[in-house]
Amino acid sequence: MAEQIVTTAGVDLCFEAFGNPADPTVVLIAGGAQSMVWWDARFCALLAATGRHVVRYDHRDTGRSTGSPAGRPSYTAREMRDDPLRILEALQVGPAHLVGLSLGGGIAQRLALDHPDRVLSLCLASTSPAVPGSHVDLPPPVPRLAAALSHLDPAPDWTDRDAVVTYRVEAERPYAGSLGFDEPRTRLLAAQEVDRTREMAALMTNHFLLDDGPPPDALLEQITAPTLVLHGTTDPLFPIEHGRALAAGIPGARLLPLPGVGHQQPPPPLWQMVVAEISGHTGRARFRP
Repeated sequence: MAEQIVTTAGVDLCFEAFGNPADPTVVLIAGGAQSMVWWDARFCALLAATGRHVVRYDHRDTGRSTGSPAGRPSYTAREMRDDPLRILEALQVGPAHLVGLSLGGGIAQRLALDHPDRVLSLCLASTSPAVPGSHVDLPPPVPRLAAALSHLDPAPDWTDRDAVVTYRVEAERPYAGSLGFDEPRTRLLAAQEVDRTREMAALMTNHFLLDDGPPPDALLEQITAPTLVLHGTTDPLFPIEHGRALAAGIPGARLLPLPGVGHQQPPPPLWQMVVAEISGHTGRARFRP
């Protein structure tokens, strides 16, 4: 299916679906400052081939979804968090499986708490507890990450496409794990994102300006959706202890460490394994009211 745009309450949300709509729906939720292209279309096709209806979408201020001026997001964190439900309603899909990466994993956790009747299962990748749990204090990002990101200043001339693509590549480089940084593939995806996005300055900033503290009475232990945790063993932003805390805090959750993976979507060498795990997890999951 080609990209489509659904308009709800004056907001445009761009999405793309793979596979048979009659199959169980799996929604891929990207991280902060990521459009849907980082869920590689080839990965989506592999997952769809296992009998899944796979949906990826552009967050607000990314890709072809509604945009805001840089530094002034025109929406709240709650509104952005509910966007997957709006897309499911447009597709006339009931409960679905959610796969969330980083910020997308936080969105998935909150949806599972706020709308348990809409979530069949969770797959949480490269993320951290979005609400309090029984975990101990978790380690901060590794020191090299902040040092590497500091070299991204100043921002590029946002009207210079090639400079913006290079800037986007360099923004991803520090998050790679010990498997290494696949620059050619990253540059290809970055170019797709730049060419599809209304305002790259807004993409790179606005999500991080949203204030969304956890509700005071929400706990990880209250998540009832069957949960699979995917976490890179060399994630520099959320060291693997974050993944362990999720698996320990959510009843029945299972942790699958990804050797050598950083803070990123699973890289191509692990696609077959990850697709098999997500397909198996979503096949076993059944709605628990």
